[in-house]
Amino acid sequence: MTFKVHIVFAIVVLMISAAGTPARAENVPYEKQLLRLSEILGSIHYLRSLCGEKDGGWRVEMETLLKTENPEPVRRARMVASFNRGYRAFSSIYKNCTHSATAAIERYMREGEILTRDVVVRYGN
Repeated sequence: MTFKVHIVFAIVVLMISAAGTPARAENVPYEKQLLRLSEILGSIHYLRSLCGEKDGGWRVEMETLLKTENPEPVRRARMVASFNRGYRAFSSIYKNCTHSATAAIERYMREGEILTRDVVVRYGN
């Protein structure tokens, strides 16, 4: 399975477990993982578009994650800031798609897949 499939699966699981009310960070045991996943999505969004991806799907995945989680405003701001931090970290380094940029994409995709799988396995009930 690809990372996108895993993130969609995780979002579905999180949707099922969500009560529909804004989730507060202190009530979310996987908060640290979601913040890291948000940062990874921002990094991949920048790098994949730099390397020719046109659909912008990674930002859409982030928007779906935010909609699904329905976080309180402070928590939402932290998740968005993590996404933006991931985006900016690579935009300040890479101006062209290079071998190291594609290697970074692969590393972040693997990390995102592992992170998503761990959240689903641990908290998906």
